Order: sequence, then structure tokens, then C-alpha cells
Amino acid sequence: QVQLVESGGGLVQAGGSLRLSCAASGRTFSYYAMGWFRQAPGKEREFVAAISGSGDLADYADSVKGRFAISRDNAKNTMYLQMNSLKPEDTAVYYCGARSYRNTVTIVRNYDYWGQGTQVTVSS
Repeated sequence: QVQLVESGGGLVQAGGSLRLSCAASGRTFSYYAMGWFRQAPGKEREFVAAISGSGDLADYADSVKGRFAISRDNAKNTMYLQMNSLKPEDTAVYYCGARSYRNTVTIVRNYDYWGQGTQVTVSS
């Protein structure tokens, strides 16, 4: 069992930055591929970024490439999402997920564990 807790969301103006954190507990963190997803009102949960257990592989949605950066600190059992040049369309609840897998996981239904989410609101 893995417990995930997101933090770092908030209200920011367009062009601003936020850093989200996902703290994990329960099992050996490095055994888990991790990812960030987001869900806007009335829309399905969508992939944002994913990182492998060791942190050497990462994938990004086209909509965030060049603006967002995913990373993890296995010594601290924490994953991060640095979000720069934020746009109003980035507004959503952001969730972190975990799956026991070596490489990156980009499909939402393949994740086994989820956090409760953190709200990100970007004003124009």
C-alpha cells in the first residue's frame, strides 16, 4: 500500500510559476513509477507528466513540454512538478499517482494509487 499526499497548489497569474509536491509513504518509493495528472471541471483526468522509479526517464504531455518539469527525490520519498509559464488552461485539480513499474506510465487507468489532489488556478 502506498499513500500519496499532494501539496503546493494555489492561485497564480498567467505567466507565473508553481511547484507541486507529492509525498509518498508505505513502500519503497524507488520501486514506483510516478506521474502527474490533472482534471478540469467537466473533463476527464488527463496525463501531464511521468517519471520512472529511478528518475532517469520522463514523459510529458505535448501541452506542457518546455514549461513543466517532473523530478523526484527518492531519499525524501517525494516527487515534484515545477510548472512555469502557466496558462489559464492549466487550471485544474492536479493528482499524483503511483504504480509498481520500472519505466514511465502515461495512462491513467494503469495507476494503482492516487493522492487526493491539489487545486491549481491560473488567472488571466
